[in-house]
Amino acid sequence: MTNARAKITDEQRRARLATAHLLTPKARARTPEAVAAALLALHATDPATVYLSVAARMKDPTPALLERALYEDRSLVRMLCMRRTMFVVPHDLAPVVDASTARAVAARERRNLLKVLGEQHGHGDAWLATTEQAVLAALADLGEATAAQLADAVPALKTQLSVAPGKPYAATPRITSRVLGVMAAESRIRRGRPLGTWASSQFRWTTAEPHPELHAEDARAELATHYLRAFGPAGTEDVKWWTGWTLTDTRKAIARTGAVEVDLSHGPGHALPDHLDPPEETAPAAVLLPGLDPTAMGWRHRDWYLDPTSVPELFDAYGNIGPTLWWNGRIAGGWAQRPDGDIATHALTPEGRTREARTAAATEAARMAAFLGDIRIRPSMRTPLERRLSAP
Repeated sequence: MTNARAKITDEQRRARLATAHLLTPKARARTPEAVAAALLALHATDPATVYLSVAARMKDPTPALLERALYEDRSLVRMLCMRRTMFVVPHDLAPVVDASTARAVAARERRNLLKVLGEQHGHGDAWLATTEQAVLAALADLGEATAAQLADAVPALKTQLSVAPGKPYAATPRITSRVLGVMAAESRIRRGRPLGTWASSQFRWTTAEPHPELHAEDARAELATHYLRAFGPAGTEDVKWWTGWTLTDTRKAIARTGAVEVDLSHGPGHALPDHLDPPEETAPAAVLLPGLDPTAMGWRHRDWYLDPTSVPELFDAYGNIGPTLWWNGRIAGGWAQRPDGDIATHALTPEGRTREARTAAATEAARMAAFLGDIRIRPSMRTPLERRLSAP
């Protein structure tokens, strides 16, 4: 006779999420490092996302605190890793992320670059290695440099590639960003401070220290444990989707986490033993999270915190979620910054339209507007609702 699996309801998952992901004023952290640790990894495709994800979850956020962590203390590390996506992860976790996911991504990026270089210019490993050594020598001399400055110092970076020849969108970009991207994925160089404000997408490059070597299978087991700690309970498909692993690797990693099987609303899932305890009760709270925030993008199955009818308004054509308004542990609507700096919110669910929710959303919008100050942001992945709300 076998014991029945524990049932974890959607309501329990949302209650746990509010505390685990720092989505209430009481749960807010005091440092960017604490926010990153709670969320495991911060999406960093848009430079502003990292700052806004942290600001939403900190008691007294300032851009300077995150800049210190990224560029001075280096307690947070920017990496191309899960699902070939840019993330910011805690320094101590970076070797685990590198061995479990980033190393494979970097190898794929190198193969793709060598393939196109060979097809279009006849260049191979030796040519690329020489170019990379020249980049490292230039950075050793300059300390830090923009991509344009590195291309001037290393003329090979000005080699052009032919993209979509004969098409209306044909282009001949330089290989500069491709080479630097591969070197960054391999942790040989890293992004330094941006040019201009913290929301700028242009930045300097500098050298990086390689990560300690870890066994890939051990690293996957450790990362799966961290994922379940931050995002569990979750299903196998959630872990597979978030990490980008194969189904076989995902199952092997989960088996080593110490998780127990549970029943979720959409099917079987995995929970760490302490997730079986009743979640802490919290008062309803409003939070404004940026596009591609790790909470919104943390699971493959999202119906327990996202009303499917809201998807057309909140996602772009490629499946990227835009800025979201959360109420009581679930997505209630969206928001956008207007040209004058004000933040407009719009509720899409009945719960988000209550007086209590609207008042809390207005208070949080004012807090985030104060954080942004004179900075103006526009997500690179624009959604229907964000476009409407951001219009003058």
